[in-house]
Amino acid sequence: MAFRKVGAVILLVSDMQASTKFYKDVLGLPLKTKSKEWTEFFKDGTVIALNLAKKKSMVGSGIGMLVGFMVSDMDATVKELKAKKVKFFKKPKDEPFGKHAVIEDPDGHLISIAEIRTKSDEGFDMLGMLGAD
Repeated sequence: MAFRKVGAVILLVSDMQASTKFYKDVLGLPLKTKSKEWTEFFKDGTVIALNLAKKKSMVGSGIGMLVGFMVSDMDATVKELKAKKVKFFKKPKDEPFGKHAVIEDPDGHLISIAEIRTKSDEGFDMLGMLGAD
């Protein structure tokens, strides 16, 4: 068995239209393919895929997994996300490696956003749960 790379990060969603709008229009991800039950973003490499959940109970809090994106300008990204009324799970914070924040999609899936300044061996508080923001 040879796992070579991650092909997709798949999120179960309760409302395909609302989730597609969030990832396409709010986050600006490039749409690859879209159907009633399956939507993919990014044309090359690893895709972010949305899969319509068969039962609403299948869609959870999203705390068990994060999708992570790198950004080049955290301040501008945060300003744009706030203007679009995106919910922040962890407010933007300076970390040893750079700036970091965590937002939520319509189903509560957590999305990590990082502006990497340097590689650091120091740990950081991924979800902002260890101390007060």
